[in-house]
Amino acid sequence: MRRAWQAGLWLLLAWLVLPVQAQAQTRAWLDRSEIAFGETVALNIETDQSVDAVDYAPLQKQFDVAGQTLRRSLEWNNGRRRSRTLLAVGLRPRAPGVLTIPPLRVGAATTEPLRLVVRPPAALSANAGSDLFVETDVDDARPYVQQSVGVTVRLNYALPLQSGELTQDPPDNATLQQIGEDRRYTRELDGRRYRVVERHYLLIPERSGTLVIPGARFSGLRDSDMFSSLFGGGGRQDVSVAAPARRLEVRPIPATAIQPWLPLRGLSLRYLRKPVQARAGEAVQVEIGMTADGATDVQLPALELGNVAGAQIFADPAQTDTRIVDGKLQASLRRVFSLVPSRGGRLTVPGPSVVWWDATAGQARTTQLPPLLLEVAPGNVATAPAASGPNATPPPVLATADETPSSSDRLWPPNLWTVAAGVAGALLLAVLGGLLWRRRAARHAVVDRDASEPPAPTSLSRALANGDFAKISLVLTRQAGLAADDLEAVVARLDEQAQRDAVVLLQSAQWGGGSAIEARKALRAAFAGGARWKDSAPKAAELLPPLYPM
Repeated sequence: MRRAWQAGLWLLLAWLVLPVQAQAQTRAWLDRSEIAFGETVALNIETDQSVDAVDYAPLQKQFDVAGQTLRRSLEWNNGRRRSRTLLAVGLRPRAPGVLTIPPLRVGAATTEPLRLVVRPPAALSANAGSDLFVETDVDDARPYVQQSVGVTVRLNYALPLQSGELTQDPPDNATLQQIGEDRRYTRELDGRRYRVVERHYLLIPERSGTLVIPGARFSGLRDSDMFSSLFGGGGRQDVSVAAPARRLEVRPIPATAIQPWLPLRGLSLRYLRKPVQARAGEAVQVEIGMTADGATDVQLPALELGNVAGAQIFADPAQTDTRIVDGKLQASLRRVFSLVPSRGGRLTVPGPSVVWWDATAGQARTTQLPPLLLEVAPGNVATAPAASGPNATPPPVLATADETPSSSDRLWPPNLWTVAAGVAGALLLAVLGGLLWRRRAARHAVVDRDASEPPAPTSLSRALANGDFAKISLVLTRQAGLAADDLEAVVARLDEQAQRDAVVLLQSAQWGGGSAIEARKALRAAFAGGARWKDSAPKAAELLPPLYPM
């Protein structure tokens, strides 16, 4: 009896642990899939395992490996705690060609191989041998109105810099917002090695016609050479440089375009989890991924499964992300759907579809997944028929009179089942109690932090770029130190008349009495340099972190 009790306890513990292990995920990706020989590329590895390092020995035959960084994070999703570890390392190819990043062992998992194209040494001239120059690239020189355009600014320097500031002014009739963090690497141009600071922006044109992007500017201090300092030249020198302006030809929205307007360079859908069998009354999970080239995650359409006769559908919140791939914007979305069939037989689930505009070919396209076919086995319990839908309530499970197990089906005596049920209940209560306590503590910590700290300066620019009146109001009230969404008090706190007038237009548009277009235009123009409050000092310009020679 004791052995049976112990075996049951071990089975229960394994049952509790297996769902957590099944969610273990490890993936690897490169920040660019194509580089020029002499440049460096970042290899990123993300895992939910607890690891401190990765064996990069398989890479050393083709690459110089240096500069590993490690970052850990903890998040809650649907009441479950999930820890993530992100490792990043710099790779510099030893030769040009098409290279393969071999699989790497990460704890108990192995990454997938990756492909990297290394072009021959770039024929690009280093601005006639300049020690310092700035360049600007755009991923589409003929975008449509409201199309996302990726703008890349690079500061190239082959001299020692002490500090400096890299500035990019926004163009007229467009919104410009920095995305991500600055990347640093080295490159070779005309046989000379340059250090590079690369910064990415999101540009959204608002009108058709010619759009001029002002050239990015850099101003800073450099270390002078020993000869100059010995003869009174000083130990530091001011340096400044600017990139030439870029011109874009913005095309209007075509008359034949389908609404909602979604201009992209490409869009793909795929099943990440695709079950083929199910049982009536039991849930199976379907996971769908979407990748859009030339967009951010806030522009992605909702991903839904339609109503299915004979099943209920429950959708988890979507997981989205925006990345820069080869200097171009790429947004991704992942969503999990739980399907609960109500009866046995074959179940057909229509695949989702997305209508978008191909900005390269200039025509409307529809991307759709094939239907999902499930062979549903009859359930052991009777379920009440219910309508399907994302907001449907799960049907109650009712035991039938002929389902009492016979003596031949009983693995344990009734008293052992009672003990096992008690132990399982106690363990589940302990686990749930701990999760609820941690979630409540995390929630209180977030509330306290939000109440004590104003949002980051980029929050207002992001809200203005999105044009969401509710988010703009929330950011302004928080920056003003107000506990509630009180725009009247915000108007009283603002120091500039143009900003006060813009907030008044926001109030009028928010409550249906004014033009939303005029309100967004006024808000973006008035708050382009940030909010100015009566009782706060002007905010200093953002500086580029000090740059030191390697």
